Amino acid sequence: MKYTYKNTMHACYTGFITQAIVNNLAPLLFIIFQDRFNISFEMVGRLILINFGTQIAADLFAAKYADRIGYRKAAVAAHLFCGLGLICLGILPGLLPNPYTGLMIAVMIYAVGGGFIEVLISPIVESLPGDAKASAMSLLHSFYCWGQMAVVLITTLLVKILGADVWFILPVMWSVIPLYNMFMFMKVPLMPPVEEKEKTPLRQLFGARTFVLALILMMCAGSSELAMSQWSSLFAEKGLQVPKLVGDLLGPCLFALLMGIGRTIYGNFGHRINLKKALITSGALCVICYAVTIFVQVPIISLLGCALCGFSVSLMWPGTLSLTAESFPKGGTAMFGLLAVFGDLGASIGPWMAGLVSDLAQESHRLLAIGQAYGMGSDQVGLKTGLLSAMIFPIMLTVSLAVMKERKRVRS
Repeated sequence: MKYTYKNTMHACYTGFITQAIVNNLAPLLFIIFQDRFNISFEMVGRLILINFGTQIAADLFAAKYADRIGYRKAAVAAHLFCGLGLICLGILPGLLPNPYTGLMIAVMIYAVGGGFIEVLISPIVESLPGDAKASAMSLLHSFYCWGQMAVVLITTLLVKILGADVWFILPVMWSVIPLYNMFMFMKVPLMPPVEEKEKTPLRQLFGARTFVLALILMMCAGSSELAMSQWSSLFAEKGLQVPKLVGDLLGPCLFALLMGIGRTIYGNFGHRINLKKALITSGALCVICYAVTIFVQVPIISLLGCALCGFSVSLMWPGTLSLTAESFPKGGTAMFGLLAVFGDLGASIGPWMAGLVSDLAQESHRLLAIGQAYGMGSDQVGLKTGLLSAMIFPIMLTVSLAVMKERKRVRS
């Protein structure tokens, strides 16, 4: 069989599905981990921090050495790490004396692969022949959403059907996808990376205000998206007191669906949309969605606020990548690596901060008293306060974009 660039694009799509698996499978099992292994909200948040912290280290390594290693070898290694990490997630907690240690080791292994994928796939797609790069980037990132949606649906239904006692089978089952895609990247054609002499130097990138602002936007985008998506399953069950199946379907699953729809719409019609205006609108809508999720006491409306947040964040990550790639077309792997670092920095800080604030809120007698007056238990008070602290990131993103747009208007 002769492989074409269309096969390359499909392998990239599957790469982002793999990224969705390693980022979203464990959060669906957080309740099980808490019940089985007696871990706190902060320890749950620490797993998210370890995941994205390790991805940051992998981002930096890939940004520096991917061109030397070669995109093909690096992509193959990325999927191998993801597959092995998922297998370890199912096996190590039952083998090691301390199950939490097993969880941490597994998360670090698949996070290495996730970091590599994040740095490699975007420049691979950017290098493929064709126009409308921003639309192609958004469409690529929509597959992260479809992967997230599939993970939520299939995992939730299997836990419901088979029971929580066999949770360890699920990570091993999901490992099939990255291992399959590993073999695809051994065969598909790849474009050569930008020549070293043609790349925009990092010193020049950091000297540009537009690039520095893009790094801040990536951090805010990662926090805005992941703080809600990573905590939505646990928030629905413990914060809103709804059954896990209902909470997962109306929370993280609908979140992923609407995020995928948003990215697909832009992927198909992005050439007609002003990207900066769309990003400002997305940020403002995200703030509203956070507020509805946190402050509305009707569970179904709160869940819909959480789900609509998926649509509001859909453009943030790929949109910022596209704006930066348009401004610095020869930034190369290092540029995408730095953007991924700051995206993962936000993706790790936001959810971890939400978990830390949740634990601290449950120790505050004043907050607990306020919550009791509104009929909320300690878990509800903690989780709502945690998400409230994470709302600062979509606010920062919206304000930063508005300032950026105003400065450009004044200059013109």
